[in-house]
Amino acid sequence: MRAVVCAKEVLDPDAVNNYALEGRLVIGDDGKTLTQTTIPRLMNAYDEQAIEAVLRLRDAGVDVKLTVVAVGARGTDMLKHALSLGADEVVLVPTDTPLDCFAVAQVLAAYIRKSGGADLVLCGRQASDDDQGVVPGLLAEFLDMPVVTVARAIEHRDGAVRVTRATPDGDEVVEVSGAAIITVSNELGTPRYPTMQAKLKARKATPTEMTIESLGLSTSALAPKVELIKQFVPTVRSGCEILAGGSVAEVAGKLIERLRQDGVL
Repeated sequence: MRAVVCAKEVLDPDAVNNYALEGRLVIGDDGKTLTQTTIPRLMNAYDEQAIEAVLRLRDAGVDVKLTVVAVGARGTDMLKHALSLGADEVVLVPTDTPLDCFAVAQVLAAYIRKSGGADLVLCGRQASDDDQGVVPGLLAEFLDMPVVTVARAIEHRDGAVRVTRATPDGDEVVEVSGAAIITVSNELGTPRYPTMQAKLKARKATPTEMTIESLGLSTSALAPKVELIKQFVPTVRSGCEILAGGSVAEVAGKLIERLRQDGVL
């Protein structure tokens, strides 16, 4: 079985949130990009859980080759991290031109087709920087493959893949008999940590690079359909009100009355 995980490098969301709470997150004069250059970049956490899902299949005895592919100007360190986790191959499609989600999906689909296809294509349910989660659906359209979303567990049984989906109404189990695209959610659990030996070995590795032209795509075909117009840092407000009372019942009564005043109840 060949599994391809599509990974994205993002700004560390915890660091971004800390900058925002401290009032130090600043958008540049272009109104689109952050001025901070010290925020670390790392693999989107959902994508790392997608890698973990494949590694668990391998742990269960499935013969699976894992390829991790990324599109963008950066990504080498992130892909080395994927190797240290257990990926067999890592691929970077570099581009200095910002691509929208439609173009990214086109590039990923072109790579998967050119590299011989895949039995499973796994993505994180969304990226932590834009929270759109549309690339997997577009990939399914371009590759003519079914898509199963928000997986919290993936098993391989009798030649089919069984996916447990995390839904608002509880778990849902579906089975896919052929090649499929699966998006992985955080309900999968905490991904494993690489060993020091694996990290040292991965540090010396170099990801395979494939150009957009070598994938048979033109610049005009990747012209953005969605354009970022403006980003802004919202005003963060916080406040806490303590309701005092002589008993639990009295405090509960005050809370209910306050919620009614605020229109919550």
